[in-house]
Amino acid sequence: MNEKLRLLVVDDEPGMRRGSVRALRSFSFPVKEIGLDVSFDLSEAGSGSEFRSRMEKGPFDIVLLDYKLPDCNGLELLDFLQKSRYDLLTIMMTAYASIEVAISATKNGAFDFLAKPFSPEELKLVVRKAGECLVLQRQAKKLAEEKKQIRFQFLSVLSHELKAPLNAIEGYLRLMETKSGGDSISNYEKMISRSLARIDGMQKLIYDLLDLTRIESGQMKRHLSDFNFAESVKKAIETFSPDAAKRNVKITFEGAGDIPFKGDPGEMDIVLNNLVSNAVKYNRPDGKITIRAALSGEFLDISVSDTGIGMAQDELERLFSEFVRFKKDANKGVEGSGLGLSILKRIAELYNGSVSVQSKENEGTTFTVKLKKQEQK
Repeated sequence: MNEKLRLLVVDDEPGMRRGSVRALRSFSFPVKEIGLDVSFDLSEAGSGSEFRSRMEKGPFDIVLLDYKLPDCNGLELLDFLQKSRYDLLTIMMTAYASIEVAISATKNGAFDFLAKPFSPEELKLVVRKAGECLVLQRQAKKLAEEKKQIRFQFLSVLSHELKAPLNAIEGYLRLMETKSGGDSISNYEKMISRSLARIDGMQKLIYDLLDLTRIESGQMKRHLSDFNFAESVKKAIETFSPDAAKRNVKITFEGAGDIPFKGDPGEMDIVLNNLVSNAVKYNRPDGKITIRAALSGEFLDISVSDTGIGMAQDELERLFSEFVRFKKDANKGVEGSGLGLSILKRIAELYNGSVSVQSKENEGTTFTVKLKKQEQK
């Protein structure tokens, strides 16, 4: 990525201006921290009035400013820049180098100080320092703004996700409060059941949020041990078999005996629960789910295939983002936090692994997860 900064040389000596421009014309440098190559678009001004005129047509990023000009001095122009709140850095140049001038320039907002005469190397060094500082400051500001925007979007989505079930529960409670269904408790069993289902959904959302936050902050406590992954698969099948049976969905595990693996069994439960749960929820009545797991060197390969509703290509591209749920007729009434696959991806990254998906609408979906055996630290 390239970044071209606009640099203005302000000096009443034509030779000094041309020499500075010549030294910087082909000068560029990398800012490795953000993968940026910086070069310069150069302009000149020979007086304070020309400088002000140039600034009106700007903007500029860096100003090389002579301390003594025919119609004013550099400190006056520094004061002008401070009051105008330009987003730039100033380097003061002067043949009258002294500690007093340097202190005054710094107090008035100068980024650095360059005493005449200076070599091209000295000029490049101070300009590079200013350029690096400027692009890093701007990158930090950009990231801070992005972080603020992401936080706002996150809270907006979270508020929306919690608002609907809370409103539903409140509505049911109001009906029970006014006894609109009569005095018999049996008349309210459906309302109670639906309220409890909404509460379960909110609890799942909160637990998923906690898991996601712990993983991203590095605060998730991991308990690595040697265990049989095949047993984890069987446990997940047992957990979701009742839901699968309601829709006559058959779950098959194609595993070759024991599958010894080193990792966190709890994290494996999260991975399998997300995969199997989705395969059940988004399957069709009388559908099938096939789970495969096998070791390949240091890696554990897992795949979960279903014969469900499938997804379109544009849906696959957004699948692993937070709060992503695709609302369409085929999955109407399917509840979820929209965080499960995002958590799954982050767990895969903890194992130096990956997660991928293949899907076709109305035919089914296959998730493939690759996890590397963990070493005890």
